[in-house]
Amino acid sequence: MINKILSVLVVLPAILFVVTGVRWLVDPAVSATQLGMALDQGLGLSSQVGDLSSFFLTLGICILLAVVTGRRMWYYPPILLLSLAAIGRLIAWLVHDAALAPQIGVEVLIAILLFVASRRLPREA
Repeated sequence: MINKILSVLVVLPAILFVVTGVRWLVDPAVSATQLGMALDQGLGLSSQVGDLSSFFLTLGICILLAVVTGRRMWYYPPILLLSLAAIGRLIAWLVHDAALAPQIGVEVLIAILLFVASRRLPREA
């Protein structure tokens, strides 16, 4: 029963990540606003759409692959991406005088959730 609940808790952010990634592809203006960003132009816009859609789609697809295939290895890319994003936010706050983004808490919580899931849910290594 606990593994079923854990699976649902893991799939929910995966779906949100996929939706966010697709939204960056089809409506980057809304996506940028939701992340507190200004939508850039030219090469900057290309970087925003390409980098952020790939970030969120990779998160969601890897998590879904982990749950569907039961293979532990698919949990590691999203754990790494979320952990590095949180570290980057801390560095931006400590070194570059950026605001400390509240998303850091969500990133850390989901990374921990994925780590726990990587230990409990896989049927294969």
